Amino acid sequence: MLSFQITPTNYPNLKQALTDKINHKTKPPGSLGVLEPLALQIGLIQNTLNPKLNNPTIVVFAGDHGIASKGEVNPFPQEVTAQMVYNFVNKGAAINAFCKSNHINLQVVDAGVNHVFPDTLDIVHAKIGHGTKNYEIDPAMSRKDCIKAINAGAEIVEKHYNSGCNVIGFGEMGIGNTSSASLIMSALLDLSINECVGSGTGLDNDGIRKKATILERVAQLHNKDGENDPIDILSTYGGFEIAMICGGILKAASLKMVVIIDGFIVTAALLVAKAINKNVLDYCVYAHTSGEQGHTKMLNHLEAKPLLNLGLRLGEGTGGALCFPLITAAVSFLNEMASFTDAQVTNSEL
Repeated sequence: MLSFQITPTNYPNLKQALTDKINHKTKPPGSLGVLEPLALQIGLIQNTLNPKLNNPTIVVFAGDHGIASKGEVNPFPQEVTAQMVYNFVNKGAAINAFCKSNHINLQVVDAGVNHVFPDTLDIVHAKIGHGTKNYEIDPAMSRKDCIKAINAGAEIVEKHYNSGCNVIGFGEMGIGNTSSASLIMSALLDLSINECVGSGTGLDNDGIRKKATILERVAQLHNKDGENDPIDILSTYGGFEIAMICGGILKAASLKMVVIIDGFIVTAALLVAKAINKNVLDYCVYAHTSGEQGHTKMLNHLEAKPLLNLGLRLGEGTGGALCFPLITAAVSFLNEMASFTDAQVTNSEL
């Protein structure tokens, strides 16, 4: 069973008080751009005029996909997923560098990698299975395993919350997972596969066309046109890592945490989370616009305004780590910047 009680951040009096506080800082109204609505959002999430960011953490979920074993939709072989998990542990990946430079905690989770990691490896061992099934033939996972993965992601987030974390981001690693994200996006947003598919880890134009043809065949096989059950869509097309991220997002919102949404894959997980409980969106900060072409359409559907647009399409939570200084800056100006009265600066009445 899934049970996520998420309260909307609908506090009219607090919203007015936060707006007044922001507008009376020593600056022209709106002159801090996107930092101002970001500060307002974080204050509403934490239900306070003086928000704090405690123990920022990014959790990277890794999982393999049955379709990737054939190598038709992915230029990198499936074993790269496991190799990258070791790279994360050895602190050799981009996400390691970005988390270190921005003082963010990093945790890696084996959600369902097709590899047996040693028990002593410094990761969370939460494997649901050795990769999903090939959805060219069968649904990626059973509904039971999908719910199990969602709940596992929620439990991981709750542990971070209980350790004092109130701002969390999500990353992923899984060869083939842009294909899953494209299928989820197509089903939930009622868009053609061609509108959702991109280059993933580096397909050329011919590769993208081949990928789209294969995924269109998959969509026809499972015939999700008009399907409104998000768990069914996720279990048919998703990866264990995407399902865990979905559960993590829902749990973080239910705990009133600031939720940093990374790129294409994480936003696909968010689309499922939104279909389960729309209030989740109140807690989401969008890190960046991915170079994956479907991501812009996702963001438009969510009416999201991402903080960065750097052409990133690496995944791993890298966009989330890179945007964190902006989140910190929004909280800092709200808490530390003087008001006109404090600084004895004349306020314009214009």
